[in-house]
Amino acid sequence: TIVEDQGYFLCLPSNTKFMLLHNNETWAPSRKIDGGTAWMARESMLLEADTVDASSAAAPWVNLAQQLKQDLTSIILMSEADLQSLVDAPCSQLASALGFQDKKAEELQETLQRTLDRKEEERQSKALLQLYVKAVEKEDRLQEGQSHQGPVDVDVPDGVEVDSVSGFMSRTLMVLKGKTSPETRLSTEDLQMVMSKGPEVMRQVLGWDSERTAALLQACKAELSTRLQQIQAMQSISNTRLDGSRQPNATNTEEAAETPGSS
Repeated sequence: TIVEDQGYFLCLPSNTKFMLLHNNETWAPSRKIDGGTAWMARESMLLEADTVDASSAAAPWVNLAQQLKQDLTSIILMSEADLQSLVDAPCSQLASALGFQDKKAEELQETLQRTLDRKEEERQSKALLQLYVKAVEKEDRLQEGQSHQGPVDVDVPDGVEVDSVSGFMSRTLMVLKGKTSPETRLSTEDLQMVMSKGPEVMRQVLGWDSERTAALLQACKAELSTRLQQIQAMQSISNTRLDGSRQPNATNTEEAAETPGSS
């Protein structure tokens, strides 16, 4: 997980110490063991190892919940796998581990799921952009060398095969058919495409009954509406901050204009 330096240092304990190592140097804790008590130290180390092994049987999200309970800001250092384990944790048990009410724990899981969905959408957009750039470059090369040649077959990149009947990419169809709550894992463009097809076409594409298809379209419509509201909220916040920064400047200008007249 990549985080900003400032955010990383804010999450460190106050007694953290840093050590600079030169090239080819490694750090190891200093151990001073008296010859007569070495066997006791070895037994102690073995017992500690046994204790760690025993605690490792707990679910992964339990340790993550303990970290969050001690310092909620440590969440910015967690990987996507850690966040997913918190999302998949039973809500009531997570609330108990964090000392939250069930409603607050549920809101936390929903926020984490939206964060994971946004990151997945960003990855998809980046991958599609890279594929588009490669396709344009390949097309340019083919046009340069095709002046005295016959038509050349262009290979379709793996992972972006398009279904000739529905027009959906194979990956999108796989998400629609195989995952729970697929609307949260689709890009905004895919959601708009699903809505534009309509219930009859989607029923034929997915091979579902009318009731299940209608439920999917309703969920996609709600997800699109939610994302639009989020965009509008962010724009409203941005405009509010911009207006707030302008008002002090306007007040100072008015005061400066009134000062010469008063004297």
